Amino acid sequence: MSTFLLEIVTPERKVFAEQVDMVVVKGVEGDLGIMAGHIPLVTPLRISPVKIKMNGKELWLAVHGGFIEVGQNKVVILAESAELPEDIDLDRAKAAMVRAEQRLKMIERSKKDHVDFRRAEVSLQRALTRIEVSKHIKR
Repeated sequence: MSTFLLEIVTPERKVFAEQVDMVVVKGVEGDLGIMAGHIPLVTPLRISPVKIKMNGKELWLAVHGGFIEVGQNKVVILAESAELPEDIDLDRAKAAMVRAEQRLKMIERSKKDHVDFRRAEVSLQRALTRIEVSKHIKR
């Protein structure tokens, strides 16, 4: 199977840079599976887990928005933030999920500002993504 270079970059650091067989991301239009030879494209990403297949194994990362750029033999994910499973504090993510759910309920009841509602939704999505990715810690 052909491989390609996958780089996952945040404003702070390069989180990942290796040859991989496939990467699966959630774009704004739906799921995308990228393999070597994929047509070039650029699309925004949702806050969601990213699945990487390499050497017969799977690696998961929590990616919090950004873009994916598919080029010839190279794919770059420019993310607002990205976390490996072992970097995720599961208790903290669960607490963030509970806080976000509570804020959403309060905002819905009070019919508050749309911006506050969107912030709570984003916080909830980030927490859920972290929880999902933390299930894939290598043991």
